Amino acid sequence: MSNSTSKAAVGCLGIIAAFVLLIVATGSFYIINEQQQAIVTQFGKPVGKPVVDAGLNFKIPFIQRVNIIEKRILEWDGTPNEMPTKDKTYILVDTFARWRIDDPLKYFERLRDERSAISRLDDILGSETRNTIAKHDLIEAVRTTKNREVRQAEELVEADRSGKVGVLRPIRFGRTVLEEEILSKAAPKLAEFGIGLLDVRFKRINYNPSVQQRIFERMISERKQIAERFRSEGAGEAAKIQGNMEKELREIESGAYRTVEETKGQADATATRIYADAYNRTPEAAEFYGFTRTLDVYRSVLQKDTTLILSTDSELFHLLKSADDKPEP
Repeated sequence: MSNSTSKAAVGCLGIIAAFVLLIVATGSFYIINEQQQAIVTQFGKPVGKPVVDAGLNFKIPFIQRVNIIEKRILEWDGTPNEMPTKDKTYILVDTFARWRIDDPLKYFERLRDERSAISRLDDILGSETRNTIAKHDLIEAVRTTKNREVRQAEELVEADRSGKVGVLRPIRFGRTVLEEEILSKAAPKLAEFGIGLLDVRFKRINYNPSVQQRIFERMISERKQIAERFRSEGAGEAAKIQGNMEKELREIESGAYRTVEETKGQADATATRIYADAYNRTPEAAEFYGFTRTLDVYRSVLQKDTTLILSTDSELFHLLKSADDKPEP
C-alpha cells in the first residue's frame, strides 16, 4: 500500500514538474511578427535594445514583460478647429496625417501607448496648423498651385473690403506649401517622442457657420457684379462691331456707286465717240444725225395733248415749218 502511494505521489510530482516546466518554457519565449516591434521591461523599466525584427525571442519568465508596439504606418485624424486667417476670416480646418514609430524605446519612455501619442499629435499638429493658417490669407489655403496663371473668365474673383469687384489675388504659396510648412515645423517636435511624421494634409476647409450665409450672399452679389460687367463689356463690343460693320458697309456702297458712275461715264464717252465717228464721216451723215436727234426730241416733248408755243426762229419750229415744203425733184 505504501509503495502504491509513493508511486502515485511521484507521478503527481512529475506531472506538476512537467506543468511548471511547460509554463516556464512558454513564458520564456515570445514571437514578434512583421507588423510589430517590442520593448522588454523588467520591473517596469526597459532592458536591452528594442526588438524590431520578426521571429522567436527569449525573455526571463515572470520577471520580464514584453510590450508590443505597432510598426506599421498609423493614421491621425484631427478634429475640425476654428481658426483665423491673416485676412481675418474665421474658418474651420480639418486635417489628417500619417505617422509611425521610428524610435520605439524613446516612444515607450515618453508616451508608453498609442493613446498618449494621439493626444500629443493633437496638441502639436493643432498648434502648428493654427500658426500656419494665421500667417497666410484664405486664398493660400484654398488654392493648390503656386504662382499659376488663371483666366479671369474661368476663375473665381475675390472682392475687396469696399464691396467692389476686385481682381485675382496673386498666389504666392498655395495649399501644398502650407501643408509642407506644417510638416516641417511639427516633425522635429514629434521626433523627440520617437514619432516619425510622414505627411500632413488638409481634409476640409469651410467657413464658420455663423458667417457662412453672409459670405454666400456676398459671393452671390460678387458673381452678379461680374456677370453684369461681362454683359456691359459684351454690349460695348457688340456696338463696336456693329459700328465697324456699318462703316464698312457704307464704304462698300460708296465704292460700288463710284464704280457704277465711272462705268456709266466711260460707256457714255464710248457711245459718244462711236456716234461721232459714225456721223462725222460726211456732211450728209452729220445732217442725218442731227435730224434723227431732233426727231428724238419731238418724240419726248410732243405728246397727244401737248400744246407748244414756239418762236419762228426756234430750231424745233424749223422742221415743223419745213414739213409742208415740197421736196425738190
